[in-house]
Amino acid sequence: MSVLDRIELHQGDLTRLEVDAIVNAANSTLLGGGGVDGAIHRAAGPQLLAECRTLGGCPTGEARLTRGYRLPAPWVIHTVGPVYRGAPDDPRLLADCYRNSLELAAAHQLRRIAFPAISCGVYSYPIEEAAPIALETTCAFLRRHPLPARVVFVLFSPEYYRVYQQELARLREKDP
Repeated sequence: MSVLDRIELHQGDLTRLEVDAIVNAANSTLLGGGGVDGAIHRAAGPQLLAECRTLGGCPTGEARLTRGYRLPAPWVIHTVGPVYRGAPDDPRLLADCYRNSLELAAAHQLRRIAFPAISCGVYSYPIEEAAPIALETTCAFLRRHPLPARVVFVLFSPEYYRVYQQELARLREKDP
């Protein structure tokens, strides 16, 4: 079985997925914001904010774990993506978000996790540059680890979904 068989694409609302953990594209305070972050905080309820206040924030590229509260997913992995500037560190920091989130999931024996397109909203990372980083980093991790058994990329817009489909097809051609 190829590691690509452990990856799934889904178009829709990340906050409605029944997985072990959803990944929040958070800001460094972890105290809520716009986009995915705001949607997750609204869906999870005020207990999520209360727990996030105890964490003391999160640097770019790192990840933190909280309960999911009112979400269908029992856990939330918060990671802070880079604000896109076209800087040489942008790709590494974005890859760190995926790698550190996957490491946290594996350490907690989480079998199914779901990612949004980290940094592609208000942080302006171009989806055409972000999708290969997300998928290649995930594949590299899955080659070395049995968990998570399934990684779902949840893309809110049809355009983002299409870009991820094309990138996944490109990877399948390289690794049939």
